[in-house]
Amino acid sequence: MTDPIADFLTRIRNAVKANHKVVEAPSSKMKKEMTRILHEQGYILAYKFSTDERGHETIKIALKYHPQTKQPAIKNLKRVSRPGLRRYASVADMPRVLNGLGIAILSTSKGIMTDKAAREQNVGGEVLCYIY
Repeated sequence: MTDPIADFLTRIRNAVKANHKVVEAPSSKMKKEMTRILHEQGYILAYKFSTDERGHETIKIALKYHPQTKQPAIKNLKRVSRPGLRRYASVADMPRVLNGLGIAILSTSKGIMTDKAAREQNVGGEVLCYIY
């Protein structure tokens, strides 16, 4: 697999479109941090890190839906920077997703964070994905 982050986002995107309650994906440090950010921002209900029968670490994510309308909390996930074309943003040209309603997840020198946190800490970095 050449792009594990794109695979992770695609698994979540497909599970949301199929109205699944839980999605499972292979784990890495970057995916764990992205999952933590999704939980903090309110896009997912819960997450759990575990190991499967072969000893590989996995992430189980409980997806969030509106109680009455059953609409998913995640409307769209878009991979921005990819192995063939890396996208970087400085503090001055930090992206705003849906005029501040969505989030951009960045990989910075101070760790993986949202666009808002990167602006507050005055750091730029690689734009991993947009979520709204």
